[in-house]
Amino acid sequence: MGPALEEIAQIRSGIARRETPHGPVELYYEDLGDPAAPPALLIMGLGAQLPMWPDGFCARLVDAGYRVIRFDHRDTGLSAKMHGLRARGPVYRRVGRYLLGRPSRVPYTLVDMTGDVVALLDRLGIDRAHVVGASLGGMIAQILAATAPHRVASLGVIMSTTGKPFSALPAWRVIRLAFDPPASDASAEEKLDFEVRNVAVFNGPNFLPPDDELRARVRRLADRCSYPPGMLRQFDAVLGTGSLLGYAKAITAPTVVLHGSADPMVRPRNGRAVAAAIPGARFVVVDGMGHDLPEPVWRPIVETLTEHFALARAR
Repeated sequence: MGPALEEIAQIRSGIARRETPHGPVELYYEDLGDPAAPPALLIMGLGAQLPMWPDGFCARLVDAGYRVIRFDHRDTGLSAKMHGLRARGPVYRRVGRYLLGRPSRVPYTLVDMTGDVVALLDRLGIDRAHVVGASLGGMIAQILAATAPHRVASLGVIMSTTGKPFSALPAWRVIRLAFDPPASDASAEEKLDFEVRNVAVFNGPNFLPPDDELRARVRRLADRCSYPPGMLRQFDAVLGTGSLLGYAKAITAPTVVLHGSADPMVRPRNGRAVAAAIPGARFVVVDGMGHDLPEPVWRPIVETLTEHFALARAR
């Protein structure tokens, strides 16, 4: 067992506010550890609330001497909800364009969400941070590193993609989940069962926590916030942005790309393509990891990241 967050970290929370054409966006954040320590900004994925960066994972980074910031994206968790915004036309058309690397008209894109991240750094008075993004967060991290290189001391991209044309699709067992949602009149327990099954599929068979732990985790997240329209808008943000290949090629920050060998959502080939696109990036395979951060992968990921941070600081 690693260090416990409550034992080693000061926890500060607050709101970062940004004005946008659709009104103010307020991001809820948690700022962990010594404020004078080198900052590490963690950016989570689609529809994923800040606890999806597990407490124990964050505690390891704090224990290694870093100030850790995690937050809820707009339309997620305790951050602002962009009520009423929706993309026009069928989503299938946007999916088709995205598979070809082309953008679509949507309420907001990953570029807009990157602007939220910059506002958060400004709110915290952080000029430069080690930036780590997972999944959709890894896509935002790529945009940030390309468009605001002076804010990124180093870049870590976990289980993500550039979304370049003809990127590898998710495994069929993941795609099938979208066609088998619970009925609109399903009971709370049936909806819980569905969400637990989703987490189990994304995690993959390796390092899968016991069912009671998964159910408790899903319940905690649902109690904190349940807002399906926000997840759909974030999905549209990915589709609307299109290929990130141009951003990836422009990145100058020292970069490490980590990807699970058993990721059924964002296939390992896509992570390898991220590393190939970013000049000088290093690619690290996390053996057996799926599209999640279960406890057995915390140590190898944190060790890889902290080694990377230290090398970047020494440059």
